[in-house]
Amino acid sequence: MKKHICRNPVGVSKYTGLLLILPFAVGAVLFILYPFVSSFILGMTDYSGVGGAEFTGLRSYLDMLADSDLTQAAGVTVRYALILVPLKLTVSLLVALLLSCEIRGIGVFRTVFYIPSILGANLAVVIMWQYLFKSSGLVNQFLGVFGISPVSWYGDSRFAMLMIVLLRLWEFGSTMVIFLTALNSIPREYYEAARVDGCGRVRAFFSITLPQLRSVIFINLVLQTIAAFQEFNAPFMLTDGGPLRGTYTLGMLIYQEMFRYSNVGYANAVSWALFAAIAAVVGLMFVLLRRKGEDER
Repeated sequence: MKKHICRNPVGVSKYTGLLLILPFAVGAVLFILYPFVSSFILGMTDYSGVGGAEFTGLRSYLDMLADSDLTQAAGVTVRYALILVPLKLTVSLLVALLLSCEIRGIGVFRTVFYIPSILGANLAVVIMWQYLFKSSGLVNQFLGVFGISPVSWYGDSRFAMLMIVLLRLWEFGSTMVIFLTALNSIPREYYEAARVDGCGRVRAFFSITLPQLRSVIFINLVLQTIAAFQEFNAPFMLTDGGPLRGTYTLGMLIYQEMFRYSNVGYANAVSWALFAAIAAVVGLMFVLLRRKGEDER
């Protein structure tokens, strides 16, 4: 009786697999692990980018407690996240509901709504946004049709923040796609049974759709919260943190400490503090979700 011998499809050597993952392993060490460890070490030094680094321990972290710029940037970042994340999740879910309908040419609409996420806050989009929201821009002209006075989008920190939020809200495509995929995975039988029982669309949404989307909503909430806390591009290119640092986020503070003031050690320390804050917020979200799940059992 012949014995069947299992052969490695990519080679007979037991080291073939290790050889194949070697490029990824080297890249992970050079571009992920090494910068990660180096940033933590630099956060405990006084280093300007030139010459040697002087070890200072936790002094940079203690300096944060008395840094008014850091306090203001943290407040702006938290306020920005609290405004943007709920709005983005709501708009993304509503658009996903509309695009989940089976109508002719729906694929074209899905593509059109996703395009802004591909563009992002690049230079061309920022120039377009500046043209839309300048004093004589299209937005103020549109408001003038309804007798509303022109808004000083760059002169008032509240409107400047709203302008940045609207830019990021416009880029809801990736969140929408996640919701759309989850909506299409909900069995149609649930809605058919609810319709037979006399359940309307609004009640079906709250009784069937939202419970089925709970895990997906949580995933989008985590992803969008992390992105909001790391915001840099939009305020940097649109307002440069103004007016009166009303849009000055933690991302901008880290950038300026690093590249404008050459305070490399402090910039890395703030980066790690931001990392710890994001980890704490996300961890709290997981704890609350777990507790809610246990209470419902």
